[in-house]
Amino acid sequence: MSPLTTLPPDLPEPTDDGSARHLLGMAWPDIALPLTDGSALDRTRIAAAARTVIYAYPRTGVPGEPLPTGWDEIPGARGCSPQSCAFRDHHAELAALDAQVFGLSTQTTDFQKEAAERLHLPFPLASDADLAVTKALDLPTFTVDDMTLVRRLTMIVEAGQIVHIFYPVFPPDRNAEDVIAWLEDHPAH
Repeated sequence: MSPLTTLPPDLPEPTDDGSARHLLGMAWPDIALPLTDGSALDRTRIAAAARTVIYAYPRTGVPGEPLPTGWDEIPGARGCSPQSCAFRDHHAELAALDAQVFGLSTQTTDFQKEAAERLHLPFPLASDADLAVTKALDLPTFTVDDMTLVRRLTMIVEAGQIVHIFYPVFPPDRNAEDVIAWLEDHPAH
């Protein structure tokens, strides 16, 4: 296994700082984000689906390249690839629950394409490199090595409205299972 797809046992657990509470009930903004499959994630696409799961993550690493400064010490930073792999591994279950899945980060689409291909993701990743959605929704962020990154959170969107938030997400490799459990307990309207 790659060090990027496994989690160290002593990762610091993030705490709920309240910075995602305002998201519940918000409408998804009318902003189109480029996806790794060449299409776009926008309000129309989200509103047309029964349910949309959007997991926001700080950034995926690249094998052989160093992680950002102090990455393992930043609560909630490490685990983007394991989180993506968990959504990959549970994709069929999510689809059976009428949920489309997208990952979202502030990395560029070209950077995300490498990760999507390497991790064999069956769903596209959305690039918010210009921080348009991050600013419109006031998503929680942090800065490291001059990069503004989104804190790990997962949003469930129905009919274009955010109906549930998972924040903070820890451990990240269990997030997909937590989402499935919530979807099973809360049938779509």
